[in-house]
Amino acid sequence: MNYFKSLFASSDQPESLGYKLRNKRFIDFENLLNKNFAKNKKISILDVGGTAYFWEDKNIFQSGRIEITLLNITVESNLPKGMRSVAGDATQMPEFDTDSFDLVFSNSVIEHLYTWENQLKMAKECMRVGKYYFIQTPNKHFPIEAHYVLPFVQYIPKSWTFAVLTKTKLSRGMRWSSIDAQQYLDEIRLLSFAEMKNLFPGSNIYLEKFFGLNKSLTAHNL
Repeated sequence: MNYFKSLFASSDQPESLGYKLRNKRFIDFENLLNKNFAKNKKISILDVGGTAYFWEDKNIFQSGRIEITLLNITVESNLPKGMRSVAGDATQMPEFDTDSFDLVFSNSVIEHLYTWENQLKMAKECMRVGKYYFIQTPNKHFPIEAHYVLPFVQYIPKSWTFAVLTKTKLSRGMRWSSIDAQQYLDEIRLLSFAEMKNLFPGSNIYLEKFFGLNKSLTAHNL
């Protein structure tokens, strides 16, 4: 039981499946950087919704090759050299000029913006402030919903999912609080392949596979 609970824990837990898949995706991301940027070039990256822990153990950051700006709802302190944090809004970034960054990066953020209109605003801003972009999100049609680790709940009424989350321990082996469950149900709007292509016209879609199925989608122009 503990093994399965660890396996399906959140992706910031090293034992989890999400963590392992995210690391594989990051290796592919690094390979794309190497193809698009000279090895001696310092790469400026805006991470929309990012946190320090995501980057600080990565070899490419520790090498000093990249400079990271974290954009989140609150400012993060005590950051390592080469990283800064600003508070802001993913859907509007007036503090940044067009092409301010070599690349805009975002991991599992765009599905948390409540509405299609907000997702469209974020996509436009990411394409505006960065010369390149790499924007990842869970695939709406993957059988296991990524946030609750439950099969097919993205297709049933939210009231049913709320009951499962708050009255059972089927989701990640825990019973959710009513406040947390409702917050997630309100803010999450999963995206399909077609919608990601719509949000990022002309993009490539990196498909993260799990048992032959598309677990997550990443729009990029690298």
